[in-house]
Amino acid sequence: EVLHDVSFTAKEGEVTALVGPSGSGKSTCARLAARLWNVPGVRILVGGVDISTVDPEVLLTDYSMVFQDVVLFDDTVMENIRLGKRGATDAEVIAAARAANCEEFVSRLPQGYDTPIGENGARLSGGERQRISIARCLLRRTPVLLLDEATAALDNATAAAVTQSILDLTGTTRIVVTHRLEPQLMAQYDEILVLRDGHIQEQGSFSHLMDRKGYFYSLFTLAQPA
Repeated sequence: EVLHDVSFTAKEGEVTALVGPSGSGKSTCARLAARLWNVPGVRILVGGVDISTVDPEVLLTDYSMVFQDVVLFDDTVMENIRLGKRGATDAEVIAAARAANCEEFVSRLPQGYDTPIGENGARLSGGERQRISIARCLLRRTPVLLLDEATAALDNATAAAVTQSILDLTGTTRIVVTHRLEPQLMAQYDEILVLRDGHIQEQGSFSHLMDRKGYFYSLFTLAQPA
């Protein structure tokens, strides 16, 4: 058992951030939310509907997910991103790529967006692969967006730019698992859930948690550069 009496609401159209040390249960929450596992005694509702009663293929049409393990195909940059939305125009793909900060490296590729990237993106770095996965997700624009350490392979500046694009989305319920505790990003999350040893230790807005000077305050303070 990883989670213990965990219950929370990720409100429609808002950003709910899950933070806490490694092993606290953040990724488990994200995977349960998408019904990647069926666990007896767990009840998860989307729009008031118990997801255990919905066919997984039907359910996942309402979800976009970006996890640390990126899956790409031996095709071009353009086609790998277009997988997010069948029939998307080149302009739509490029707009999503820009939002995911892909243009910086795509401009250096020999054929730009038409460059083959190899099996599972073998010709790209980890951060470049992750940005393509995020662009695919932004193109898809589903009602629910799950991001589990989606910017872990990115440098701080790129991660901040990509995260801002995710924060700027409208009409999408976003659950963000992150270890990055930058103040300018934390302040924009609607709700922060602080997990510790499988429990929700604290929850609230950034200002509320900082004012409490509790566990989150300690984590945040330790994460800041000296």
